[in-house]
Amino acid sequence: MEIRRSTTSDTDIILNIYAQARDFMASNGNANQWGNNYPETSLVEQDMKDRNSYVCVDNGEIVGVFFYTEEIDSTYIHIYEGEWLNNKPYGVVHRVASINGKRGVATFCLNWCFEKCKNLKIDTHRDNVPMQNLLSKNGFVSCGVIYLDNGAERIAFQKSN
Repeated sequence: MEIRRSTTSDTDIILNIYAQARDFMASNGNANQWGNNYPETSLVEQDMKDRNSYVCVDNGEIVGVFFYTEEIDSTYIHIYEGEWLNNKPYGVVHRVASINGKRGVATFCLNWCFEKCKNLKIDTHRDNVPMQNLLSKNGFVSCGVIYLDNGAERIAFQKSN
């Protein structure tokens, strides 16, 4: 597998992967995190424009997608019911998704991000138990609770060297 920046020609595939992820989440007790249409096409396109959208490719096929940047995330400034492992500069990972049935993609993407920045932050919905398990399996520690701009609660995780 390899990681590359996504391009506008990847948009339909990326949107399909996110649709599969929404279906997976809904069938695993997490219908509310992404609802019926998150992330919207406009957000996917903005991620590409900002050069923060990446795809995971295996044998020429896009099998995963994620957002990655190394900048301050405003929703991570305040953490409740806990604390971050450290206050060093960090990378941020959002919107990790893979095609149905393809194992190891999310782990590969998270490892790629950690190679880029040895201090990562990510968050997920309380009902997203598969993602929480994936993060724990990959060395992320639950640090507390953050709130998105719309007020929605998320469990915050961090992995640091």
